[in-house]
Amino acid sequence: MNSGDEYPIELLAPQEMARADALTIAAGTAGYDLMLRAGKNVAVAAADLLRAREGQKVAVFCGPGNNGGDGYVAARLLREQGFQVQVGVLGDPHHLRGEAAKAFADWGGEIAPSENLDPRGADLVIDALFGAGLSRPLDGLALQVVQRINASGTPVLAVDVPSGLDGANGAVGSECVRATETVTFFRLKPGHLLLPGRLACGKTRLTQIGIGEETLREIQPHTFLNTPKLWLDAMPWPGVDGHKYARGHLIVASGPMTRTGAARLAARAGLRAGAGLVTLASPADALAVNAAAVTAIMLRQVDDAAQWRELLADRRFSAVAIGPGFGVGAATRRIVETLLAASLKGGSRPLGIVLDADALTSFSPDWDSLAAVIQCSGAEVVITPHEGEFNRLFNKKATKLQLKRESVPEGYANASEISTEPIELEYKIDRARAAARAVGACVVYKGPDTVVAAPDGRACIARNAPPTLATAGSGDVLAGLIGGLLAQGMPMFEASACAVWLHGEAAALFGPGLIAEDISEILPRVLANLSLRQG
Repeated sequence: MNSGDEYPIELLAPQEMARADALTIAAGTAGYDLMLRAGKNVAVAAADLLRAREGQKVAVFCGPGNNGGDGYVAARLLREQGFQVQVGVLGDPHHLRGEAAKAFADWGGEIAPSENLDPRGADLVIDALFGAGLSRPLDGLALQVVQRINASGTPVLAVDVPSGLDGANGAVGSECVRATETVTFFRLKPGHLLLPGRLACGKTRLTQIGIGEETLREIQPHTFLNTPKLWLDAMPWPGVDGHKYARGHLIVASGPMTRTGAARLAARAGLRAGAGLVTLASPADALAVNAAAVTAIMLRQVDDAAQWRELLADRRFSAVAIGPGFGVGAATRRIVETLLAASLKGGSRPLGIVLDADALTSFSPDWDSLAAVIQCSGAEVVITPHEGEFNRLFNKKATKLQLKRESVPEGYANASEISTEPIELEYKIDRARAAARAVGACVVYKGPDTVVAAPDGRACIARNAPPTLATAGSGDVLAGLIGGLLAQGMPMFEASACAVWLHGEAAALFGPGLIAEDISEILPRVLANLSLRQG
């Protein structure tokens, strides 16, 4: 599994990439020079694919914009290398303007209408129809051409992103090109990582075209690839003079006797993540079961909200994880509200709280009540929904989130500061950001393309999660990892992103046959490798 370390961490939406181009041109680089470099990189990738397959024939489909211009440059360079190149055009290329028009003129060879160029007669198709700038579904002739490319079975190299794919969010409208490989420029886009876009891109090749790093200071991107480069500096490594009491104390809430396993998975993961102490808060009927299965993890009897309030009066506890196997209902809801209220009481640092699984479902679909209590608390809160839990909590059909003023509890000092402005919801990354802002918590929106979003707008996308993570209990382990890092004082966005990466990396290192218990057991190897980078 590729952890993504070979890529820069910044991800640029199409509009941000257009701005990077514009800033580079304003600083003195000719726009056509950027197109020539992009086209050259496409030609290099195409030649590699052709030689690997001992192919000679290339069909280049060029669209009506700058993506088509990149295609014309690549076609000319491939022809100069001796490949047999045919160019199919969508629209009238004589209507092209600017750099694309110059690229077409420099091509100077024969062209055919795109509908007349048969991709089945080529060894490789280059998709230079639209790229990342298209944010609407394909229709008409463009859709027909894409359908013919997909049906041909010929390997496809996409320029920037496969045509029909939204580079901002990985969404596909009517259809998109299904590429063997995609070559893109300067920085990856969210659409290269988010599903279904990641699958449509095939292998993604990031290349440079002369855009300087200084453009990022102007753009200030707030979307990132989740790799250690993003959060390693905040990783809480033990100090030589440290002791367990300085490394945080995590509480994990256990469910009743027949549902204790999930909490123990989370508790062990929290201990592996580096928390100095972990206590399993267990109802009376589950004490014997839990006692028989834990060793380094401590055990306390806690049965109701009142006992939770009493437990958290001890400010030495620094984080709580609740939800795995805990049970759904009004009692769970009251306990969550108690945890959040307890975080208002002083202490050397904010209480970290992970709300997972049943803790979230107990509020569904009344998300705004949860949001109001979170925003009035002093806690660093992380919520960890998978797709189904997210849809239940926030209403799958909702197009916006708007906190009701009447949901805000009375008597909280900062209640008047809570925003009730509506927040729009669209695709996964937009939904994660909207939820984080509306709830006032860090959101870990789980899946093969897990998105971590912070209330301040930052978001990161994971690409190192193997399919084997789709196994019972793996989410419980993730909740414990986040809790263990929060307990040590790692900020909630960095702790969440780090835990997601560790989770995926451990599963990838273990390989086939993974079950949830294996993740914590192999984690020391992942942490050992990670510590070498810190040095």
